[in-house]
Amino acid sequence: MTERIPTVLFVCVHNAGRSQMAAGYLRALAGDRVDVLSAGSEPGDRINPVAVAAMAEEGIDIAGSTPKVLTTEAVQESDVVITMGCGDTCPVFPGKRYEDWELDDPAGRPLEEVRPIRDEIKRRVQTLLAQVAPFVQ
Repeated sequence: MTERIPTVLFVCVHNAGRSQMAAGYLRALAGDRVDVLSAGSEPGDRINPVAVAAMAEEGIDIAGSTPKVLTTEAVQESDVVITMGCGDTCPVFPGKRYEDWELDDPAGRPLEEVRPIRDEIKRRVQTLLAQVAPFVQ
């Protein structure tokens, strides 16, 4: 019996901070045991440099990521959709697991204010990972 690899989609408005940090953590913690996607309802031009710096402190490089537009296809192919403030612009499909993570937006904040947001994202990603891929450590 083969196990199917779950797909997790992280969505925030600009796909430049919270969703990129969450995707970075899940990729780092799960490796190839989970497919990770991220997107934004109104993607920005680039990743938030303070989010990049905060993740670099954790040894995770998200500098090469680029914001992507949220597509219906990305939602359809995902098993779990984590939204972070995109509101009603996120499409909903039956049979998917949806969670809304209320997190402060790191945009325009200094590094010392982004660290607690990063740490909360890490905690939530670790909990999510234990649920979607319980044998991944």
